[in-house]
Amino acid sequence: MRFFISAGETSGDMHAATVVAELQNRFPAASLHGIAGSRMQAAGCLPLHDMAELNVMGFGEVLAALSRIRRVEESVLDWCKEQRPDVAVLVDFSSFHMRLGRKLRKLGIPVIHFIAPKLWAWGSWRVRKLIRSQDALACILPFEPEWFGERGVDARYVGNPSAEACVAGWTSAELKQHLGVREEQTLLALLPGSRPQELRTHVPLLAEVLQQVRQHAPDIACVVPVAPGVEMHALDALWQAGAVPLKREEQGYALRADLAVAVSGTATLELALWDVPTLLVYKTSALFAFLARRLVQLRCAGLANIILGDKPVMPELIQQACTVDNIMAHLLPLLDDGTSALAQREAFKELRQRLGQHRVAANVVDMVGQQLANR
Repeated sequence: MRFFISAGETSGDMHAATVVAELQNRFPAASLHGIAGSRMQAAGCLPLHDMAELNVMGFGEVLAALSRIRRVEESVLDWCKEQRPDVAVLVDFSSFHMRLGRKLRKLGIPVIHFIAPKLWAWGSWRVRKLIRSQDALACILPFEPEWFGERGVDARYVGNPSAEACVAGWTSAELKQHLGVREEQTLLALLPGSRPQELRTHVPLLAEVLQQVRQHAPDIACVVPVAPGVEMHALDALWQAGAVPLKREEQGYALRADLAVAVSGTATLELALWDVPTLLVYKTSALFAFLARRLVQLRCAGLANIILGDKPVMPELIQQACTVDNIMAHLLPLLDDGTSALAQREAFKELRQRLGQHRVAANVVDMVGQQLANR
């Protein structure tokens, strides 16, 4: 038996690695090949290509990258024609994987997409392409199967990786002890994002916020998680303002701070699951904001808010509203008034109920088994 599995970015590599491990557990005699990052390879996936070959480093490299990506795709298809894998699992990275999935299906290879593209937010017209590119869709947000099912996609909720992962890790007291913070001190987490453009925009903004917070609460402690691939010097303004770093890959990592200001992304969902009252912020280029206002079909940006019915349970300050003064006006009530924090924590209970507790990789491999049975 032979499986093909592919990821195109760091988060996909992490999620795909758990599927690789579960496939090996369930089908010990099978071989696993794919487009693999370091975690997939460590889990036992034999790389046809390294995931880094799909990376595009800035606009100036787009043309060269497109040629390289096309060569990777052609190489994978040649291997699949010769080796005929029993099932292909394509993880996230939809722009590449929808095209690859369609071509794999033409070869008669069943395709599972793990982590649905967010077509419910924008680009719903791409559903037709998605239908042609997969046999089954493994969703990680609980409302997605209904949305995709209404549009003719065989979709199943397999659980949410963040909900599964955030159960473990440091307690709040253990986090403070690890950082050398007194238990009675308030611990503020600042998350400026991980992409270069996000860091350029949000690091100076959050550094100024921290300076103002310290004027209001001189004893406050501040931690900034550092994502893999982020250079420490990119966060210099925060270190100069008195924040301390915390590497995300540390054993036991769990950011159970007392409150947080975070750039929109998966991190805001993790904070909600860790029960951390959070203010969501985001600022981008005027052009991107203009396009988003016309294309995005949701009121809210944060995943926790979207899952809770597209309601701003976690306050959001986006674009022009994302100023130091506005952040302070929303942050100080979280710092001083237990009512604001309590309201968020009550909503986070419902969030955890909606996401549930699932063995995500095991459910994805169950779907692989269904495709094998259908052959």
